Amino acid sequence: MRGALGGPRLLLRRLREVMAEPVNAQARLDKIVVNIASNMVAEVCSVYVLRDDGRLELFATEGLNHEAVHLTTMRSGEGLVGRIAESAESLALSDAQSHPAFSYKPETGEEIYHSFLGVPILRGGNTLGVLVVQNKARRTYSEEEVEVLQTTAMLLAEMIASGELQSIVRPGNNIALRRPLALHGSAVAEGVGLGHVVLHEPRVSIKQLISDDPAREESRLDAALESVRHTIDTLIDRGDQAGPGEHVEVLETFRMFAHDRGWLRRLREAIASGLTAEAAVERVQNDARAKLQRRTDPYLRERLHDLDDLANRLLHELTGESFVVAHDQMPDNAIIVARTMGPAALLDYDRGKLRGLVLEDGGPSSHVAIIARALGIPMVGDVKNIVDLVEPNDAIIVDGSAGDVQLRPQPDVEASYGEKARLRAKRQEQYHKLRDVPALTKDGVAIGLHMNAGLAIDLPHVAETGAASIGLFRTELQFMVAAQFPRVKEQYALYKNVMDAVPDVPVTFRTLDIGGDKILPYMSHFEEDNPALGWRAIRIGLDRPALLRLQLRAMLRAGAGREMRIMFPMVATCAEFDAAKHLLEREIAHLTLHKYELPRDLKLGIMIEVPSVLWQLDEMLARVDFVSVGSNDLMQYVFAADRDNRRVADRFDPLSPPALRLLKSITDRAALTGTPVTLCGEIGGRPLEAMALIGIGYRGLSMSPASIGPVKAMLLALNASEVAGLIEDLLAQKSGAQSIRQELRAYAEAKGVPL
Repeated sequence: MRGALGGPRLLLRRLREVMAEPVNAQARLDKIVVNIASNMVAEVCSVYVLRDDGRLELFATEGLNHEAVHLTTMRSGEGLVGRIAESAESLALSDAQSHPAFSYKPETGEEIYHSFLGVPILRGGNTLGVLVVQNKARRTYSEEEVEVLQTTAMLLAEMIASGELQSIVRPGNNIALRRPLALHGSAVAEGVGLGHVVLHEPRVSIKQLISDDPAREESRLDAALESVRHTIDTLIDRGDQAGPGEHVEVLETFRMFAHDRGWLRRLREAIASGLTAEAAVERVQNDARAKLQRRTDPYLRERLHDLDDLANRLLHELTGESFVVAHDQMPDNAIIVARTMGPAALLDYDRGKLRGLVLEDGGPSSHVAIIARALGIPMVGDVKNIVDLVEPNDAIIVDGSAGDVQLRPQPDVEASYGEKARLRAKRQEQYHKLRDVPALTKDGVAIGLHMNAGLAIDLPHVAETGAASIGLFRTELQFMVAAQFPRVKEQYALYKNVMDAVPDVPVTFRTLDIGGDKILPYMSHFEEDNPALGWRAIRIGLDRPALLRLQLRAMLRAGAGREMRIMFPMVATCAEFDAAKHLLEREIAHLTLHKYELPRDLKLGIMIEVPSVLWQLDEMLARVDFVSVGSNDLMQYVFAADRDNRRVADRFDPLSPPALRLLKSITDRAALTGTPVTLCGEIGGRPLEAMALIGIGYRGLSMSPASIGPVKAMLLALNASEVAGLIEDLLAQKSGAQSIRQELRAYAEAKGVPL
């Protein structure tokens, strides 16, 4: 290597010794630049660190005027150093002063230097600073020298990330990695949570960056790659069993990356420069992430997630670390941060320690959002790049009502949100005072406010909120938190515990609603082109009748001598309901034969969520005792907008004329037969939407416990007949409107109806 003494491994060994010395941060940084300059035979080596105000500050130099340290600064994008910080790409020039971006800082004395090599200091694809070497003579830096400087920059990135350099920052400034950030996403689950970051899939902590045995590290890399490739091949084989489709294409792309020669070459070059296998993976992925996340092409940005997943798998394979944080290591005020998360994963955490949830992907209608609301956990979704911006144990605030996330907040911001949390708690106290107040509108219309639940720990909320009943008990949650399929006696124990915990109110049990993104870890699973339209809910129960029969048997036994309501999800035809009812009747006959006591009053119903039911509603209403409208799925099917896809989830408004007309048609038809109707989708728990639902004839709404107070406060101030007339007029006048939300909000404000 031209111009370098001893090679990269000697430099890394020397730097490792410097990192271990018991000296202060400035002395350590000064020694680092001296060693780099010496090894690369450069007259200048300088380190610039990005501050929280967006300026790059000279932190250490060998060769430039030392008086310029901590005085020389430049904007990101200004000069050659600023350009490197902005682009996150290396820059090598034989005559820097002739470059159009060259910016001269007279206090540094750099005018005598011509050759220039600068590399970004990266962590997680984010720029933390810039490392520069310069020479007086005009010369061309080799690719190997660029590689050495990039590798060395990794050590500086770890030093910056450790917070060590914060001790030498001038008062009033912070390094960028620790800067406060105000981020915004989708408001998903109400509430304010203050706590510390816990990464759902924690980053691998690379303790050993430098290796003296490249052959051994390359062997470790090859073994880990082989294991990861085998895993990918297995996933593809499973995907092939489900037939052709986009899922197979995604997996094939994933496999292509795992065999990409350019990627593998860069990994081996990084190892040859003196890095361990895991440090090489992080180095190469840092470079790729820095480049791809600055691209605007959606396809390339999607590929970034593929590369992230692949690198993450490889790092965990190399280190043997778990994908999930150990529960005994969770702080008492944990805010979970993740790219995405299924509902089962959230349920696996200690609920007593959770204070909030932040996701890169996951909007208000996703299943994990429903679980977060059920658990009373503030949640914000769709927060861009949040995983790459946080460090474990960072202070963080989640405002699930506004969709705001405050990362590493200033003391005054933290105090402000603390006050907001206290005010919200005070409002909850006011709602609690309404617990025993009858849910009657101003004109005397009774509205049943029911509660959604899914676990035994939800049951105390019935008494706390004054809910009329448990309008939806999601039985699948028990299956999702269990290590293996719950047997009949385990299911019976849960259902009986539920009935005994609320002896004076009815309970509506929904049979198992799994499939889609609600996957049981112990149940065989195959990929589907469109899981929302696939094998799920009652379809699984009818195709696997033993599963449904055992669940019905447990329910019937638990309801002995009591009123019991059983509801079948995702029924698409009258024939499906008839088949499910037939299985129930077989279980009744079985229990009768074996002298078991049965429920004294058994009612059967369905969830209206598949549009086909709307065209056989009269026939269905003649068969069932009640119906419950699952507005989440019904709306996504009617508008062909996947509620888990943030690109389309907001393309319709449930307060649009077509949505309200559809929902009104259900109450109108049910009124003719006297069939009770409840709505248990998420819109029932929002005061403005609940006001509209009352206006179109709904007299029963089921919602999360936290929503009952706000909805009751709204309806106590509402004139039901008046809002019904208003909506009728609006639907007639604004039939082609995107929404009547603004008009309804204006009405509520004018009438003093709290929202």
